[in-house]
Amino acid sequence: MPWLSITLDLDGTQAEAVSEALVEAGALSVSMEDAGAGGAGEEAQFGEPGCAWPRPWRRTRLVALAEPDADPAALLRQAAQGCAIEAPAFSVGRVADEDWVRRTQAQFAPLRCGERIWIVPSWHAAPDPGALNIRLDPGLAFGTGSHPTTRLVLAWLERRLRGGEQVLDYGCGSGILALAAALLGARGVAATDLDPRALEATAANARANGVSLRVAAPDALGLEAPEARSGTFDIVVANILANPLIALEPILAARTRPGGSLALSGILAAQADEVLAAYAGDFDCAGGAVEDGWVLIEGRRRGGQG
Repeated sequence: MPWLSITLDLDGTQAEAVSEALVEAGALSVSMEDAGAGGAGEEAQFGEPGCAWPRPWRRTRLVALAEPDADPAALLRQAAQGCAIEAPAFSVGRVADEDWVRRTQAQFAPLRCGERIWIVPSWHAAPDPGALNIRLDPGLAFGTGSHPTTRLVLAWLERRLRGGEQVLDYGCGSGILALAAALLGARGVAATDLDPRALEATAANARANGVSLRVAAPDALGLEAPEARSGTFDIVVANILANPLIALEPILAARTRPGGSLALSGILAAQADEVLAAYAGDFDCAGGAVEDGWVLIEGRRRGGQG
């Protein structure tokens, strides 16, 4: 039977509490979105470490999914009572049950990044068997090749790597950049992330692609303290967000050999100048390729030949 879908718009300050109350009342899941999305009242929200948490949308739309035979009015009344508010107006729809795994897989087709790199989910055949094919399934860790920030670095690695380099992927997510570096001929690749799930995903993806990576948390690789120089790399890539990249400058500078190359991504065009200023003391940097408002910053570590 089709699942019951309950949609309501309410003041953004109430959204979190009502969402939790709906789950307590029996909703299977609740999603939130901008009630003005797609119109003149749309409110863009961005959040990243180092910034205040984004304020709620002034009007927030909640969509609750419930059992097919649930009573939507009773569910809303119980949630409203739990929040000490009047029961809001709502609309009801139905969501057909289907093979959700197959539907999810259908959203991810092989994706070409750069000239030679293809990202190929495990349930697809490689469109070009002679290309550099990275087998990668979407998961909990960021990095499927579908986001511009990832594609920018993949194309940069394809242009930059000549073979034999030592590469560091800081904030590896799924490991997609580390995998590309290894398959492009890097002699050694280290991949690190603060999220244990990202490290697990990277290690699993390395096994699936038959490549050898050093995968560990930053402290286990001796990367956290800039003064503890446990080794430097010919190429360092970091696809994170602007504020963490600014905070990481001393660490990334310490890990890039003199004359080595750096690529930073996850940066909105409006944030580029601030990131460039943070790295200007140790790198000759410039804004590089831009895609959909995201910019790649590339640089050379001072003190050697690049």
